[in-house]
Amino acid sequence: MSHPFLEKLANELTTVGIATFRYQFPYMEQRRRVPDSPALLTATVARAVETAAEAAPGLPLLAGGKSMGGRMTSQASAQQLLSGIRGVVFFGFPLHPPGRPGTQRADHLTKVEAPMLFLQGTRDEFADLTLLRPICQKLGSLATLHVIDSADHSFHVPKKSGKSDSEVLRELVETVVGWADKL
Repeated sequence: MSHPFLEKLANELTTVGIATFRYQFPYMEQRRRVPDSPALLTATVARAVETAAEAAPGLPLLAGGKSMGGRMTSQASAQQLLSGIRGVVFFGFPLHPPGRPGTQRADHLTKVEAPMLFLQGTRDEFADLTLLRPICQKLGSLATLHVIDSADHSFHVPKKSGKSDSEVLRELVETVVGWADKL
């Protein structure tokens, strides 16, 4: 929740009028390395979405997260645990562990009924784009894939890319705004 990327992202989203609601998974709060069970993770997401809706009644609600937080959000959505959301935003969907390409982590996405925005870097070791692109195509109009050239899983870009991390952050925010405006 207090990761520097998430703090910068939340601040940048605020500059364009998008409020954010950040929360912590129990294992992170307790400073444990091993993640909680999927059931507890998805329940945490569901409660966070409920709390956000209660805190800002009537505002359009997007759910999502960075890496595992986004994947748990999509799993909660696939299980029909999230009501009232307009879409799901993934800041680096973790399709597979680094060096172990696979698509099993995306199997549940066909059960997500909300539109999904995938924001991925071309150097993301957690998501081989040659595997993610066909998944998004299969999901049809529910999936939008926005690729950030030279960005890694943390949306860091090397100097030789000609972009700065702050420019990438701005691109992420502008992409979310443009996508959300179409919902």
